[in-house]
Amino acid sequence: MPEPTEGTTDLRVIEGKGTTINDIVDKISTNMESQIDLLHLKLILFEDEFAKEGLGDVIESFMRAHDISAKVMVAICDEPLESFFKNINTFHKNNGTVLLSFFEKNAGWNPQVAESSVWEVFRSMNSYTHDVSIPIIRSGTGTVIESRGSAIIGSGRMVGNLTPGETLIVNAFKGSSAQGKIEVMKNATVEIISSATVHRHTMKNGIPYLKSKIRLKVTLLETKGSPSQENIRHEVSKLLQSRYDSIIGKMKATRADILATGQYFRSNLTRDQLEHWREDYLPRLNCEVEFVTVIQNTGLLRDS
Repeated sequence: MPEPTEGTTDLRVIEGKGTTINDIVDKISTNMESQIDLLHLKLILFEDEFAKEGLGDVIESFMRAHDISAKVMVAICDEPLESFFKNINTFHKNNGTVLLSFFEKNAGWNPQVAESSVWEVFRSMNSYTHDVSIPIIRSGTGTVIESRGSAIIGSGRMVGNLTPGETLIVNAFKGSSAQGKIEVMKNATVEIISSATVHRHTMKNGIPYLKSKIRLKVTLLETKGSPSQENIRHEVSKLLQSRYDSIIGKMKATRADILATGQYFRSNLTRDQLEHWREDYLPRLNCEVEFVTVIQNTGLLRDS
């Protein structure tokens, strides 16, 4: 927890052991000079091995007790928490809020970082058609914190992972802006200025079909040689299409609908059918996506 000191804010690490979260907090509060109020909690960090075993019991406990806000952010650390906090405290002694700043949209957040709260994880555990991805981090070497992509959470358990680039597609697919992301390709480097997504769905002979169009506005940062606008647009689409295809493959392999595609077919299926969405319909889901790239500044680029 952040601990204000003269002229700075340090990071204080407090440890405890117990049978439940509330048991641990109660023991820590007993031995501290001040009371711990969990309603002020901003982020819950789980070790990846714990997430693989399952977050269900813990998340349900949080929601049932009402001691923790449902809006608290959730993340996964792929190194032991003890070494993680030791490393970031050593690296960044003058700012105890660096971990929170990493996830704040007005501070260090990046569109390649997933966003998930306690409520969203709880909802996914009780939904037939909506799973979530949780950001994965670790202590960095050149930076305080390093993003490792995101975890695929299916039925409350970590069942796979996404790269940072794939996480960007998930965020854009769900309508979150991809603004600020820089993509480096063979012939050009572009920065995404804005993104917008439209979906159309239909059900034919028991097979779900989903067509999506993701419109990107980009600005050119650098070119190699003399590529045409069409070449750059093709490279952007090819790069993002490969990531999208990889996401769909992971969704079908893990039976985890992190894009929430099943939400679009709730009016086409009965409740009993929705209950078997992950097993019966997700593997047969036919997805098509079109990336439309609009280059804002063309400079001396050729038109074709």
